[in-house]
This record gives sequence, C-alpha cells and structure tokens, in this order.
Amino acid sequence: MNASTKPSPAKEAARALLKQLQKRFPVIDRAKPLAIGIDTEITAAVPELDAKSLRAALRMHTGSTRYLKAMANETKRYSLAGEAVADLDEEHRKRAQAMLDQRHKRREQQERERREQAANQRRAEKLEQLAARFSRDKK
Repeated sequence: MNASTKPSPAKEAARALLKQLQKRFPVIDRAKPLAIGIDTEITAAVPELDAKSLRAALRMHTGSTRYLKAMANETKRYSLAGEAVADLDEEHRKRAQAMLDQRHKRREQQERERREQAANQRRAEKLEQLAARFSRDKK
C-alpha cells in the first residue's frame, strides 16, 4: 500500500480487531503458531465478534512475517490459553519458510530495482550537466 491510498474500512476494522485480540490473548501477541480451528475458540471466548472481521484479522495475523517466522521455527501449535495442543506439521513449517524466502527475494529485487533507478537518474543528471556545460563553452 502506498501513501496515497487509504486502507478500506473492512481492512481497518480487521486491523483494529487484531490489535484487540493481541491485547486480550498473549499467544496472538507473541505470534505463536495457533491451533487449527482457533477461530472457534476465539468465537467461544468473544461471541459478539463479527465472523467476517475475525477471518480477516486472523488472515492478516497468520500472513505476517513475524507469524511466519514463528511457524518456520516452532514445533508446536498453541491454544488461546498459550498451551501447546498439537505438533506443527513439517509441511506447514516448510510452507511458512517458503513464503518467507519468497518475500525475501521480492524485497531484494525491489531494492535492486530502486538502486538501479537511482543510479540511472544520477547518470542522466550528470549527462545533462555535461551537455549544459559543453553547450555554454561553444558560445
């Protein structure tokens, strides 16, 4: 998202809900791998939550780099109470690591493109300065 676009109201609501969940449930705040079906556990604990906003907030949370790093490094999944409830499948750990690797490559590519663009801009400015200088010398 760039600075000129505002997030949608639904995205803002999901982000606000995620902040509330992080305050209420330390396991979410610490980005521990969550138990499969955690949404049911959250709904039971906080029945007034809108299911659509909850799904969006959990998608935002589980897609975060911090959570993916925890998924790649942990071996257990945790309940809302912070108790280890299941082993983390190796397949899920590998997928989290693959997503992290993909993000890292994308970030490196963007940085490389930014540096190339800045170098091209500097080169163009120097050429303009040289052209201006030589055009003055001939007069």
